[in-house]
Amino acid sequence: MSRMPFGMLVATALGVGGWWTPVLQTPGPRAEASVAGDDSTARAAWLPGDPGDSLYQAAREALNQRDYRRAADLFAEVAAKFPKSGYVADSYYWRAFALYRLGSTPQLREALQSLDTQRQRFSQAATRGDAAALERRIQGELARRGDPAMRAYLDSVAQTVATPPTPPTPPTPPVSVTPRTPPTPPVGPTPPTPPTPPTPPSGRGCDDDDDTGSAVLNAIQQMDEARARPILQKVLARRDPKSVCLRRQAVFIISQQDTPGVEDILLGAARNDPDHEVREQSVFWLSQVGTEKAVSALDSILRTSKDQALQEKAVFALSQVDSPRAQQALRTYAERPDLSENLREKVIFWIGQQGGKDNDAFLRSLYGKLKEENLREKVLSSLSQSDGPDNARWILGVAKDGAQPIELRKKALFWAGQSDAPLADLLALYPTMPGREMREQLIFVYSQRDEPAAVDKLLEVAKTDPDTELRKKAIFWLGQSDDPRAAKALQDMIEQP
Repeated sequence: MSRMPFGMLVATALGVGGWWTPVLQTPGPRAEASVAGDDSTARAAWLPGDPGDSLYQAAREALNQRDYRRAADLFAEVAAKFPKSGYVADSYYWRAFALYRLGSTPQLREALQSLDTQRQRFSQAATRGDAAALERRIQGELARRGDPAMRAYLDSVAQTVATPPTPPTPPTPPVSVTPRTPPTPPVGPTPPTPPTPPTPPSGRGCDDDDDTGSAVLNAIQQMDEARARPILQKVLARRDPKSVCLRRQAVFIISQQDTPGVEDILLGAARNDPDHEVREQSVFWLSQVGTEKAVSALDSILRTSKDQALQEKAVFALSQVDSPRAQQALRTYAERPDLSENLREKVIFWIGQQGGKDNDAFLRSLYGKLKEENLREKVLSSLSQSDGPDNARWILGVAKDGAQPIELRKKALFWAGQSDAPLADLLALYPTMPGREMREQLIFVYSQRDEPAAVDKLLEVAKTDPDTELRKKAIFWLGQSDDPRAAKALQDMIEQP
């Protein structure tokens, strides 16, 4: 007989207890050490009989125990004592990694020297790709600490990331081309579901060049905003295919800045970037900025964009901003008759999730303006989730209104049962409700309530209702009850002569 509130069902479906708070995941040691198999674990020894095998194993053990000072010294000894060992190439990387973990400025510079030696002497080492990412992180950290040489170097590298490559000359098309069969148009939209927040960009899924650019952007994130912003804007202005991952990351970094102009940059990306994920990420991060200017930007997307997917993201973003102006923008949007039914459903859903007297009053007034029964049902379900007797009484009024379609009245009864409608009001409806369909729905509503009085009503119907079919319905739902009185009543019915 117990029931889960609809709001909890939605939260369960989304996999969250409260709205998700996005955090950019900075690559950890695994990003620098994909060969390692663990976040800070060097590859197990693989050359038995090698003169440096025992020393490498001791260095690896120190690293596993996070004794980074000892690990750095032991990895250095591998190259010093056994220069022809097969472990030397990787030992330079792991020494740099241990020094990076120690973290002082002299140790970071020493780590860069170790990586430089590996690059010059062992360009084909298994850890070279990881070494490049580690090098960028160390450079970014030194730049953040004010190292002038590192800052100048990163500035120069960042400019190469911000500048798109020269596009290749397109090939000359053949004289005759066989026309392609046009694609089959997609099937209609799927039933509406609450949109899930986008995941923060991570820079993954890019090729090697973009992985380098992603590492540079991570370093740029450590710069002061005045120096970083022009570079990020150049990245966002790129349109070559290899820059897509970089633009996604740049949008996030821009959204974390706390200086004027963030909203304009994100709005420009939302409107103009050719990549749909960049556009949608830009809209989402506008909601996290949370300023009135960000609300204006989101509202402008609702008013001017023709991209329904982008409009859905803007609706979600506005629903996350705690601002009267944001709520009014959603209410105005919900009244537009030119929107698709699917989109209006989502607007009504998010208005209902916000709740509040103004939103509740708006949804009650919107109900009479809607022609689509599906949208009217969405209003009923949204209002049932909002606490307060006003909504429950209003939903019951819809259920009692004979001028309403029978299916809507039945749904109103259901949502009234799920809301704060007093059970006494629901019980009083049974003798006054004409027609078997509505009474069947009331019997179901009683079965979903936990109060003893609901079981009493089902027992009464099962024993005394003149309609045999209604008695059968009540008996069925009594069989689903955990109330011991229900089991006793069913037993008595069986045992009656």
